[in-house]
Amino acid sequence: MEIQMQKRLIKKISQYIDAGFPILYINSFEDDKIDSMIEELGMGKEILEWNGAKGLVDFKTKNPQLTISNSLATVLDLFLSKDEIERKIMVLKDIHSCISEPEVIAKLKIIVNLINQGTDATIIIISSVLVIPPELEKYITILEMDYLSVEEIKALVRTFMEENQLPMIKDELLNEFAVSFKGLSEFEICNLLALAYSDDGELTRKDLGLIFEQKQQTIKKAGILDMIPLKESMDDIGGLDNLKIWLKKKAKVFQNIQAAEAFGVDMPKGVLIAGIPGCGKSLSAKAIAHLFDVPLLRLDMGRLMGKYVGESEANMRRAVALAEAISPCVLWIDELEKAFAGIGSNGGSAEVTTRLFGYFLTWLQEKSSPTFVVATANDITKLPPELMRKGRFDEIFYIGLPTSEERKCIFEIHIKKRRPSDLKKINIGLLTGRTDGFSGADIEGVVKEAVESAFSENRKEVTTADLVHAIDETNSLMGTMGDSLKTLMDEYKKRKYKNAAR
Repeated sequence: MEIQMQKRLIKKISQYIDAGFPILYINSFEDDKIDSMIEELGMGKEILEWNGAKGLVDFKTKNPQLTISNSLATVLDLFLSKDEIERKIMVLKDIHSCISEPEVIAKLKIIVNLINQGTDATIIIISSVLVIPPELEKYITILEMDYLSVEEIKALVRTFMEENQLPMIKDELLNEFAVSFKGLSEFEICNLLALAYSDDGELTRKDLGLIFEQKQQTIKKAGILDMIPLKESMDDIGGLDNLKIWLKKKAKVFQNIQAAEAFGVDMPKGVLIAGIPGCGKSLSAKAIAHLFDVPLLRLDMGRLMGKYVGESEANMRRAVALAEAISPCVLWIDELEKAFAGIGSNGGSAEVTTRLFGYFLTWLQEKSSPTFVVATANDITKLPPELMRKGRFDEIFYIGLPTSEERKCIFEIHIKKRRPSDLKKINIGLLTGRTDGFSGADIEGVVKEAVESAFSENRKEVTTADLVHAIDETNSLMGTMGDSLKTLMDEYKKRKYKNAAR
C-alpha cells in the first residue's frame, strides 16, 4: 500500500534530481521502502547499488556484480568519467562507516563535479546513521520520511484487520489506536499490530497499554527523546497557585483547540519555569502533561550533540519532527541554560550550539502543531536574551522557596502518600514553623527519613518527634545556597517574571 507519506518523499526526490542536486542523503532504516520509491521514480535511468554487505549489486535482484574487491573506493573508480556516470542513479547504502575515508571523499567529489558540470546523474545515500564529512557538506541534501498522519495510520490498521480477517473495530477505538501509534514508522506500527494480535487473536482497548510500552521503548532507542510515564498530577504539587491557575486556562484551550482557534485563541506555545533546585520544576512538567491529558516527551539537549558535521542539527530536526508527529504532547526541556551555554563565543562547538539555538528559536516562534513546550531552568539569567522575548513562550514563571502555607501543603502531600493513617496525629503547624528556608525536595527528604527511622525501629507509627528530628538533621537549601538564592530571586523580581506562588 502506497501512502501519502511515500508519495511526498517520491515527489521531493524527483524535484531534487530534476534540479541537479548531486547527493541526496535519505536518513532512514527502511531500505526496501526507499528502493521501491527509487524504482518507481526510475526516470529512464540505470540504477546502480553499492551496499556494505555485498558491494556492487544488481539493484533489483541484489546479486553481486563484481568478483574483484568490492570496497566503495574501488567501485567508485568505475564511475569517475562522464561516460560512465551519465544517466545513472547511484544508490549507496550504509556507508556511514566508510564515507569519511579520504579516498572515498576525493572520488565522490570528482563525481559531484561531473554532475555540477551538467552530467545527468545523482548519488542517493540511504542510511539510518547520519554521517557527513565536512568536505562533502555543501554537496549533500538531507531527506527524511515524514511521519504518518492519523488518517494514514487508520488506513494501515484497517488493512491489517482485513488481511487477518478481523472484525472492524469501532471508529472511536480506531482513533485511539491511531493516536497511540503517532510518531512511529509504518514498519514499527505493523510490528506492534502483529504483537497485539498474537496476544489474543484480536485488537481491543487493552492492547493500547501494550502499544504504549513498546512505543516508549522505540522512542528511547532513538536516543534523543524519552517518553515519560505520567504518575504525578497537580494534586501532588504543594502551592504554586498562580502557575496552576494559568495552566488550567491553557489546558482548556489545549484540549479544545479547534473550538479555541475558531474563537480567535492562539495555539498555546509553552512556558518557561525557572527556579532553585528542588523547588518542583520537574514535578510541574509531569503534572502539566497529566493536566493536559497528553504524552510527555523529555528532550535531553546533551544527546543532540554529534561528532559529525550536520549531525547535531539533524538530531534537533528529528527530535522536533517526532514531537510534532506525536502531538498533541508536552515537550519538556530540562536545564535549558546548560543546553545553550557558550552561545556567542568562539570555537566549533559554540558554532554548533548557536545553530541549534537558532533552529530552536525559529521553531518555537513559528510552530503550529499542538506541542506545548515546558522549559525548566535553574538560572535563566544565563540564557540568551533572545529566548526571553515575547512570542517564544506564553509566559515565564519563577519558583522560590515555599511559603509557610505551601510548606504545610507539601508536608501533607508527602505524609499522606506514605503514612495516611498518621497524618491527623502529626502537628503540621509545628513542622511548618521549623522549616523556613527548606525547599520542597528538602521537605520530602525529611518525611522519607522520618518514615524510614520509624520502620527501622519497629514502631507502628510516624510521630511529630520523628519529623522534628529529621528536620534538625537536614541542612536546608537556604543553609547551603542562601546568598546566591536571594540574589537570584531579586533578579527575577527585577525582571518582572511572574511568581508561580500567590
